[in-house]
Amino acid sequence: MKALRASGAGWRALALLVLIVALLPVVAGSSYVMRIAALVWIMGLAAVGLHILMGMAGQISLGHAGFFGIGAYASAVLPARYGVPVVVAAAGGIVLAGLIAYLVGKPILRLKGHYLAIATLGFSLLIGLVITSEVALTGGPDGMDVKRLGIAGFALESPSTWYWISAALMIAGVAVAMVLRDSPTGRALRAILDSEVAAASMGVDVARRKLQAFVIASVYAAVAGSTLALMNGFITPDLAGFMTSVEFVAMVVIGGAATPFGALVGAALLTLLPQLLASFHDYQDIAVGLIIMLSMIFLRQGIVPTLGQLLRRASK
Repeated sequence: MKALRASGAGWRALALLVLIVALLPVVAGSSYVMRIAALVWIMGLAAVGLHILMGMAGQISLGHAGFFGIGAYASAVLPARYGVPVVVAAAGGIVLAGLIAYLVGKPILRLKGHYLAIATLGFSLLIGLVITSEVALTGGPDGMDVKRLGIAGFALESPSTWYWISAALMIAGVAVAMVLRDSPTGRALRAILDSEVAAASMGVDVARRKLQAFVIASVYAAVAGSTLALMNGFITPDLAGFMTSVEFVAMVVIGGAATPFGALVGAALLTLLPQLLASFHDYQDIAVGLIIMLSMIFLRQGIVPTLGQLLRRASK
């Protein structure tokens, strides 16, 4: 019954999220707000994917931005250099990210803890190095233009269009994560989170399940990266950089790794803070770092789980 109540609460939270998405353009429908909101949904989608790996399977990855970059650059390089249709290029980038995650994940997921984090960081640095050095293909450090996605001859460029596209992808991503959590795979991943030894003794194929989580997280990141590239129309190697991976991890940890809504709240916080602190540009990084430190000190389980506990206590 407790699981059913938790599941019901999750679906009610998803319904509230859908309501927020529907009402936001009505309340504040300027192009600037729509673009920032779309950016929140895109980063939130990537963070939800990392929640599956960290919050369900308990595996720390500093390589999430590598797959984010693969999705973005596939959507840019294939149409620009080889004439591949944009939709096919985006789909190809997602498949490529999943395939690379499968091939890379088999050996590195044998590692644990900080060893795994360093290994995934090395992968992300390698992707960034390839993007930066292959100037003729990727534009190098200067980045490259991205061909616009079009329908019936009309390019999709307006912030409102990408608001709805990114919101739909984000909601679908959250829903998939919720269904996955209650599935046999999700239960196996949560068993691994509690104890790999105990999970193995109960018949869980630990290596296979961790690899599944790693591949799923990479697909989320690639979808988000492709969406960001198509929305912005321009990309740089920073998308696959070390700091982007750190930001993704911070989003999940600050918001709460135990729930996809925590990852989404963390993504919203870290995406909106630089915008809100733009007038304090000289102190922006200091302020963001201080907020992250305070969150880790006083909200150790993350914002969403902590608020959930407080509400439950207040209702008793």
